[in-house]
Amino acid sequence: MVLPPDLETIRETAGRIRPWVHRTPVMTCASLDSWLGARIFLKCENLQKVGAFKARGAANAVHSLSEEQAAPGVATHSSGNHGQALALAARTRGIPAFVVMPRNVPAVKKAAVAGYGARVSYCEPSVQAREQALAAVVAETGATVIHPYNDYRIIAGQGTAALELLEEIPDLDAVITPVGGGGLLSGTAIAARGLNPAIRILGAEPAGADDAIRSLAAGRIIPCEHPDTLADGLRGTLGDLTFPILRDHVAQILPASERGIVEAMRLTWERTKLIIEPSAAVPLAALREAPEVCAGLRVGVILSGGNVDLDNLPWSPP
Repeated sequence: MVLPPDLETIRETAGRIRPWVHRTPVMTCASLDSWLGARIFLKCENLQKVGAFKARGAANAVHSLSEEQAAPGVATHSSGNHGQALALAARTRGIPAFVVMPRNVPAVKKAAVAGYGARVSYCEPSVQAREQALAAVVAETGATVIHPYNDYRIIAGQGTAALELLEEIPDLDAVITPVGGGGLLSGTAIAARGLNPAIRILGAEPAGADDAIRSLAAGRIIPCEHPDTLADGLRGTLGDLTFPILRDHVAQILPASERGIVEAMRLTWERTKLIIEPSAAVPLAALREAPEVCAGLRVGVILSGGNVDLDNLPWSPP
């Protein structure tokens, strides 16, 4: 895909990936509404295959490849969810998957990527180390690289979650997603604005990994060199494909404190009975810490994933 996806592309993508992903439910919770001072609609991508929205983009990318491109397999770097998604998509197509992962990602995500059949290799937790390790894997295998977010096929796939959300709840005032590399927020912006040009597009990211906030303020990509957050899925840096989409369509990106992320995650577990990971709690934490942004509005929140290391919950004693 050479041009950025539009609404029609995302609709076509939804048809392509339908055999390989779930149509996840939209749920509500009066306790969350009261806590946030808004009417909240949760798009439950924590109930998606592989436990995250990443299944959508990976399925689209893998099933869009020609036979020649697919034959050597696919490769990527990932903090976990994209790696799982790519491994599953590759398995459904009958091709190998090679995944580079930072050594410090949760053990549950390492095990899951390997469990879906990928060949996993590990690197130091930096963007440069990821890219160098991935280049070595590609040189060895000839696999086709599927970037975690800086790929229009990935962006189109991720946008299908918002497409489903707005088809079910068309009269939203705003929609918010977490932002790491920007693939989910980019796809959400294109789908949501295509369906409702007046909708407000919001993002949320950890205050300790606030490169998207700083990048949009500066008008250029500012890499996230030393992210400091328990939301491991949001430690990436915006890409040259995602940045202009966010710049053109996103009204605001809100920061969330680490304490707020844990509080939002725990409250969601307790009140909705939904298991979400720290990254998925970031939009809820950000709305809690900036209540004026969506006070009294109807807000769609994409719960990005639910892959949690149950032996190391953030509210458990050390």
